[in-house]
Amino acid sequence: MASSSSSCSTKHQVFLSFRGETRFNFTAHLLKALKDKALNVFFDEDTLEIGEQLLPALSQGIAASNLSIIVLSKDYASSKSCLAEVSDIMDRNRSEGHIVLPIFYHVDPSNVRNLGGSFKTSFEDHESKRPTDEVKRWTDAFAKVGKLKGIHIQDNKSETEYIQDIVDDVTRKLMKSAPRITSEKLVGIDDQKKMLLGLIEQADIRVIGFWGMGGIGKTTLANAVFEEVSPKFECRLFLKDVSEKIKKQGDESLRNELLSKLLDEKEICIDTPSISYPYQDRLNNIKVLLVLDDVSDPDQIDFMGVKYFGPGSKIIVTSRDRQVLRNGRANHIHEVKKLNKNDSLQLFSTFAFKLLNPVVDFQDLSCKFVEYAQGSPLALKVLGSNLYTKSKNEWESEVDKLKQYVEPKISQILKSSLDGLGELEKNIFLDVACFFKGEKMDIVEKILSNYYMGAICGIRNLVDKCLLDSIDGYHISMHDMLEEIGKDIVRQKCKENPGKCSRLWFPKDVDQVLRFNQGTVSIEGIKLDMSQIDKLQLCPSVFENMFNLRYIYFYKPEIEKEDWNPKLLANQVDSVSLPNKLRYLCWDYFPFKSLSSFNSKNLIVLKLRDGKMEKLWNEDDHMDLVNLRKIDVSCCGNLRKIPSLLGAINLEFLGCYECESLVELPCLYHLASLHQYNLRLNGCYSLNKFPQVPSHFCRLNLSSTKIKEVPDSIELLHKLQRLSLRKSKVKKVSINISKLEFLHQLDLSDCPMIKFPEIPRSLTELNLSGTQIEEVSLPFDSLYNLRNLNMRSSRDISGTRVKGVPSPSLRPTTPRDMWMDGCKSLNLLSELPPYLQYWGVLDCISLEKVSFACQNLYQFDNDNDDDVFRMLFCNFFNLNQESIDNIEAARSDWKYYADKSMNSSLCFKMAPNGGSGNRFLVFAICVVVDLTHCVWLGTLAYICEYQLRASGGGNGGGVCEKFR
Repeated sequence: MASSSSSCSTKHQVFLSFRGETRFNFTAHLLKALKDKALNVFFDEDTLEIGEQLLPALSQGIAASNLSIIVLSKDYASSKSCLAEVSDIMDRNRSEGHIVLPIFYHVDPSNVRNLGGSFKTSFEDHESKRPTDEVKRWTDAFAKVGKLKGIHIQDNKSETEYIQDIVDDVTRKLMKSAPRITSEKLVGIDDQKKMLLGLIEQADIRVIGFWGMGGIGKTTLANAVFEEVSPKFECRLFLKDVSEKIKKQGDESLRNELLSKLLDEKEICIDTPSISYPYQDRLNNIKVLLVLDDVSDPDQIDFMGVKYFGPGSKIIVTSRDRQVLRNGRANHIHEVKKLNKNDSLQLFSTFAFKLLNPVVDFQDLSCKFVEYAQGSPLALKVLGSNLYTKSKNEWESEVDKLKQYVEPKISQILKSSLDGLGELEKNIFLDVACFFKGEKMDIVEKILSNYYMGAICGIRNLVDKCLLDSIDGYHISMHDMLEEIGKDIVRQKCKENPGKCSRLWFPKDVDQVLRFNQGTVSIEGIKLDMSQIDKLQLCPSVFENMFNLRYIYFYKPEIEKEDWNPKLLANQVDSVSLPNKLRYLCWDYFPFKSLSSFNSKNLIVLKLRDGKMEKLWNEDDHMDLVNLRKIDVSCCGNLRKIPSLLGAINLEFLGCYECESLVELPCLYHLASLHQYNLRLNGCYSLNKFPQVPSHFCRLNLSSTKIKEVPDSIELLHKLQRLSLRKSKVKKVSINISKLEFLHQLDLSDCPMIKFPEIPRSLTELNLSGTQIEEVSLPFDSLYNLRNLNMRSSRDISGTRVKGVPSPSLRPTTPRDMWMDGCKSLNLLSELPPYLQYWGVLDCISLEKVSFACQNLYQFDNDNDDDVFRMLFCNFFNLNQESIDNIEAARSDWKYYADKSMNSSLCFKMAPNGGSGNRFLVFAICVVVDLTHCVWLGTLAYICEYQLRASGGGNGGGVCEKFR
């Protein structure tokens, strides 16, 4: 018999069927063990509602439960109500898959299956008193129970051990049968959850930290893991909002609440910092699963007494601060990942449309909200909920609003992350939000360290608190919503008077301050998207009152057209006065002719791309450049000279490409910190002298300059790997270039040089296209590593030959390409290098003779599928017959091909073993094509398909080959 301690409409986990003989012993102990596991058990007939009929109530209880435990004792079958329960249970087992766990309590399972022993007597008694069909239903159900796998209780171990086995089995069966939670809250966390469940199983993992920004889903993920593993623990507790509760009720009160629930004891009151020994001992005997959600201080973890929990206990701690988890001795810290685009769209749609995907007409708008949320579940849920059932016009209005305002519900949670920040961390956060998001991390660190003591530690702390991050490891970043919150904090303090703001970035505010000269000592930085304002004439004193100005950042968005017109203009003056505290000066289209004399000792970054300067500053100004790390004056068409940089001993980057008027660079030998390794001076059309650069440079681009000679000093650049002088005026290359052991790319294309240069053995690519070289002489020692030689359109070249032929044992492992298209004067190709992969000689109209260095070296290598020698000869009509025979291998070897066809297909038979006594390995395919009427040869390809069939009719396989 069984009953319920709550209404039958409640969903139970376990229905307990038993005979009265076990009520006050075994069954009572089993019931307590099940309840201690927090399982909802249908039991105790005394609590049925008055007037409620017993059997209907029991039937409803069975239907409302996931699993039934049947305690089969000696006299169980003597009870008609027990047999009715068994019949109902087995009916549901058959029709609904209801789980049944029989407990053979000191009875033989075979007697249950076969209706033997005391059960035989009970059923014989029922047959004499009850209808035959009813008894038949009972006996069939009872016998089926006997065939199920259950737990046989005997005297070989204690009932306590048996009960523990039963409880464990029940929890496993319930977990296995539990339906998957498909709540919108769990979108996109399956992979993380799976990984974390594996961690919890590891014996050496006791404390696991969940780390991430506010609203990223730490609590949701922790709850999903908690629900999955909680049945395996004697005690489990999910303590939400720990930091907030401690603020409201105190840490002692919260700890007492925790201990009361874990120890199942009312009104525990411990008002000392440590837990008394009796409680420690009790905790040490319990296997606990505890989640401490939203912890802001590592002491909060220790204070809760987690170190006293018994063996096998697991503590999950969620926090926005990674350092809290480190100091809290977390064995593993898991960064909770933001949702990807697909999961974000699904979660957003769940709240915005109550569907898994957005409505078609709202697809584009939905993507805008998803992009704004940047994978934050909180933002997606709040934004989606606010948009539910709203019109398209309202959606569009909400999109516009997001550009300036963060949704209050989101803002409230994210702003709480700023609580407790020190003055240093808060200022760094605001500087990054207003000016430096997306900038290189190392430059930002140097800029901020120059002003704030301990700035690098401050940045690291903000990263640990999820207020800053670096997605690629090089650039500093933050979530867009945090950026907007930071900006809003600044602007709200001086919304009516922008001249008193510490940081200006809002275009209208900046325009007002600059246009009406309203700057004050309060302003520390200005950032302006110049496309957002009208043209503005600047006076030279515009910054004079901004004594504390540290950052100037005036920029043109990259999406603007190339013919974009500058918005900030000089008011008929040559320079502008700059403040002495300036650290960062970035001003696209700088409108003045030069920088004024100012105390530059604090300057770290100088970026004046596309500026109108004719000079940076006067040589007599003696600028202090000791802290300067970056100079970028690229595309400054009027700049003629860069002044001495002797004092810039910490300079790391120099950018000055496409400075059309730049005549010379200062000496750069001494700049050991200049570590960009790639100095670009391409497009400096007036530069006529090879620059003096540091010896550690790896790449040097001097394309489109007036440089006429590569000097002997080139040997000093012993680490140089790439040198480009394309379209320069170079006529002479020093022989010392052959001493560069690491040079592998040399581009001298379209230079007026007439002599083939000495080249180092290390060279892999050489571009001499468009030069005036008359003869190419290639010593094989210099060809060993050369992969690509480009001589296209070298109109004066008359001959090419190779000096020396290697033995096959010295064969290079890399393929080679050789381009000589359009060499109008070329008449001789002599002793060409072996092992070419591609050789193109199009439109060499004067070519008369071609010969190879060693004909035997041009053969296929069976170990290399790509080792194919391709030649492309077109439009040369003076070639002699001997050369034609050398080139057209297919024509000269035609007689060796047994099967031929002038059509596009060919069928032939092959004798076993290829007609020889050896095993057949390969057959050769040769294609000869007439290209008389072919207009374009650049991407020409021939496809050959072949199919093999066995003599018995079977398919021997086939393949498709492509020839170029």
